[in-house]
Amino acid sequence: MINLESYLNTPLACEKSLRRYFSSKDVLTIFDIGACEGEDSIRYARLFPNSRIFSFEPVPGNFQKMSDNLKNFNVRSVSCFREAMSDKEGEAVFYVSSGHPDTMEKNKDWDYGNKSSSLLLPDKLKDTHAWLKFEKQINVKTNTIKNFCLENNIHEIDYIHMDVQGAELKVLQGAGEFIDTIKSVWLEVETVSLYENQPLKEDVEQFFKKHGFIKHMDTAEVISGDQLYLNKKYFNASVKLKRFLQNVFKKEK
Repeated sequence: MINLESYLNTPLACEKSLRRYFSSKDVLTIFDIGACEGEDSIRYARLFPNSRIFSFEPVPGNFQKMSDNLKNFNVRSVSCFREAMSDKEGEAVFYVSSGHPDTMEKNKDWDYGNKSSSLLLPDKLKDTHAWLKFEKQINVKTNTIKNFCLENNIHEIDYIHMDVQGAELKVLQGAGEFIDTIKSVWLEVETVSLYENQPLKEDVEQFFKKHGFIKHMDTAEVISGDQLYLNKKYFNASVKLKRFLQNVFKKEK
């Protein structure tokens, strides 16, 4: 059974890689986009205690839980913003998920259903997760990485953790030329369209390749998984390093 405490004590999937490229003493700028209840924000705050973490979550209920969790675990390095990162500033319809797997025991400390909300309308997600419900739509504030950085005097982003349920390219496109200032990105990708008009794994890969990123990790297989990208501008992209990254990827996989 998953609960918040056990999740927080579980190593991040890309933790070995992050430790290789960043020191625990570094003062990093980290974006947690689609932060839900702030679980991963807390884990990054523990891993990099000197960092500034900006967490974005548009669903009011999730946002309140995130605020409560940060307070309960005495995390002070995270700043929370109730907005959805996208490709434009303004407002958008947001599809709110809910539900609980029939095969899992209910646990007040872990909500399975609130982690699939999206700017995109669900598509085949209903086939792969029949227990998920999308009974509510809300209007949310949207912002872009570029605009947020300009407003907050942020010149570089060391690391982005993105879990936006199919809206990955919207968020990345919203960075504009600021994409060059992003050092690394960890995000979820799909091989099948779980949401309408969702970019798939190959679309995300083409975007990163176009903008000078190296794919360092890839766990996406049958339906979905995660990928880690490194910006060649910050991580020397010589042939030697590329071979090294490929070898590391094989070992971690």
